[in-house]
Amino acid sequence: MSWSVLVVDDEPMTQNLMKMMLEPVGFDVTAAMDGVEALECVKKSLPDVMILDVMMPKMDGLEVCRILRQQPETSNLPIMMFSGKTNFTAEQEGLEAGADCYRFKPIGRADLIETLKSLINQNQAVVN
Repeated sequence: MSWSVLVVDDEPMTQNLMKMMLEPVGFDVTAAMDGVEALECVKKSLPDVMILDVMMPKMDGLEVCRILRQQPETSNLPIMMFSGKTNFTAEQEGLEAGADCYRFKPIGRADLIETLKSLINQNQAVVN
């Protein structure tokens, strides 16, 4: 089974790393450079899961998450907040904005894959 994942991060190296880790195990990876582009991508094609950086130009990940949670068509979209901000307050802000989980950069390949699969499975159980 192939799952679609939208990686939202303003660092091309992070986007490429995510692709290298996820595509070999069946994820179809699309990338966006900032929050505005992410919202446009979601309108065009709803991914199965989103990896969302916090600190980005134009619109940060917290705002993107809040917007997605307010829209009926994206209110259940699984979102993994992914950031270099590693303090407890940052994690709480991400979860309060609506992220399903918050992971710190860097992340190991096995942890990343397990987290995404878990989020997708939880979402499918809720939807069905």
